[in-house]
Amino acid sequence: MNRARRLRLLPLGVAMGLALAGTAQVEAQRAAAGPPDWPCVQRLIPELAWGTIWTGPPLDELEQDWWEDEEVGRVVRFATSRSTPDEQALERVREFVDSVDEEEAEQRLTLLFAGLFELTDRERRRTIEGIRRASRAQMDRLDTISSMVDELEERRAEEDADEQEIERLSEALFWEQRTFQHRQQALPAMCDQPYLLEEKLSRMVRLIMARMP
Repeated sequence: MNRARRLRLLPLGVAMGLALAGTAQVEAQRAAAGPPDWPCVQRLIPELAWGTIWTGPPLDELEQDWWEDEEVGRVVRFATSRSTPDEQALERVREFVDSVDEEEAEQRLTLLFAGLFELTDRERRRTIEGIRRASRAQMDRLDTISSMVDELEERRAEEDADEQEIERLSEALFWEQRTFQHRQQALPAMCDQPYLLEEKLSRMVRLIMARMP
């Protein structure tokens, strides 16, 4: 017996429970305060503040932008690239930090931090927006599933119910549920990403601060 037919033969109350089973999971993920489309247990911090992780010279007092120092720009872009493994990123930052002349250390290491912070915060904000889009899509999918269950209930209640139409609706409902469940399972890993980026930045900052005059 195929999956759609098994679903079609379930009591409607059970089918409703299956269709909306993800609702409790969605709500449980919102343990932390945040907007309705934030599905993570981690508290939403939309943007980082450099003053919370940097005790060096103020960034607004820099006399040049970080990308104007070509070597700093290369290190920043390599270290923050999605394709660069974390350990390679840290090693490249470490190499640069160790190579800086003492007289230039404060200026160039501050530029390095400014670049790492800017690109990490930019990527982190993109990641957060992606999570919120995924959450909104999941809530829309729950609404769709609920409507499909209502329609299936109506068709089953008809005296001259069209078995083929019920079969079609049941199969469509099954695949909509399955899509919801798969994407719901992916949300926790997505929720980790902003905090992994923040942790990577913190590790690089510790390397920089260890060399600051």
